[in-house]
Amino acid sequence: METHFFTQLAPRYSNAFRNYYTYQNLLSVRTASFIFLTLNLVIRILYYAFPSSLTKAQNFPEFNFINWIFIASTPIFYLLSHLLVKQLRKTKIATAEMALFVFAFCLYLITCGMYSSFIATSDPSNALTLYLIALSIVSFLFIFEWYETLVLLFGIEMIFTMMLFHAQAGPTEMTHNQLISVILLCCFYLTSRYFFSYKASYYGQIVEIRQKNVEIEKANTFKNQVLGTVAHDLRNPIAAVESLAMMMEMEDIDEDTQDNLNMMRESCVKARTIIDDLLDAARNESAGSMELKRTELNKFLQGIADTWKVQQGGKDNVVLLSNAMSAYSLISPDKFPRVIDNLISNALKFCKDGDKVELHLNIVKNKVVIEVKDYGMGIPQEMISKLFERFSGAGRTGLNGEQSTGIGLSIVKDIVEGHSGTIRVSSVEGKGSTFTIELPKVD
Repeated sequence: METHFFTQLAPRYSNAFRNYYTYQNLLSVRTASFIFLTLNLVIRILYYAFPSSLTKAQNFPEFNFINWIFIASTPIFYLLSHLLVKQLRKTKIATAEMALFVFAFCLYLITCGMYSSFIATSDPSNALTLYLIALSIVSFLFIFEWYETLVLLFGIEMIFTMMLFHAQAGPTEMTHNQLISVILLCCFYLTSRYFFSYKASYYGQIVEIRQKNVEIEKANTFKNQVLGTVAHDLRNPIAAVESLAMMMEMEDIDEDTQDNLNMMRESCVKARTIIDDLLDAARNESAGSMELKRTELNKFLQGIADTWKVQQGGKDNVVLLSNAMSAYSLISPDKFPRVIDNLISNALKFCKDGDKVELHLNIVKNKVVIEVKDYGMGIPQEMISKLFERFSGAGRTGLNGEQSTGIGLSIVKDIVEGHSGTIRVSSVEGKGSTFTIELPKVD
């Protein structure tokens, strides 16, 4: 925190911060004047309720008179502060008149406290307690520039000196009280400047955070626009390549050409998957609102297994092993298939040809448990903790050179959590991995 004992705030913040603390000062004046007026009204009510007790107090006539003065003058500060607060809310600009008004109220508050104490005790030394309390309240509630604080200190000291002469204090007693007053005023100055520095630092941080947020929002909007344009432009040539491959398959082709066409189609599917992953990561749509439908998961998972069988050219690499006759849960037909497909794709990347990926379905209490289990190379233990973190570097190249974007599993986690579910992984290197998904069961 940068301290400002004899310096002002940086120019880029000074005007805005002055508008801010002037508004806070006016609110404090309104609150403090209301409390002070209430206290004086309570004293007046007590006078009428217990007149015999209060009228016997020392210097009661003087205190009675000054109490009426407080009751008459304090509402003026309350009303003016209320009007100035409304004005500042409209204009958003602090004026010198507002600062002068706050300055006058602080002097008024301290003067009222000192004068009341002098009347009650006729002993200056006994007035220092209330003096200290008044200084502390002002230093906590109100914010001034360093030069304004010095002017306020000078005014307070002048008032205190006049109070001492009014009390007819002797030279020794006056010197003693003045020394104490100087010490208190020095403490007041340091305390006031510390609170100024603290609030100025806090305000500067808030302004910087707001500016950064605006910049981030602009950058995020630009990024989404760029990614949307790139994704649209990439999908068109990918679709053209797929169409060309389908047209070529309609002709008589040899086995090598068919293999090449199959590679082309698989590459197009992978490219579309990468584009979708990047767009979901950029727009953070995976964890957004989803339309959930009551779905029987045996049929759902079997359909995914059958689709993979077609994609694998008839290979029965993905199998469903269910221990539940029926298992219902609320899932998104659009997004949840991507969870299972992503986990199956990752499993196949790290398995040898012919190894199976098992989809296990169970019901445990009120949870539907889906496990995607493989018997491949497994995951190193040091990578498991950051496996679901976006762009964490946990992505690896598959056994056949398949590349990873490093965001697939983070999107999986977002989608699962969007279904009020959880996902975890257990793995042993050389023996395989198991991804376990738990979803709420519905009837």
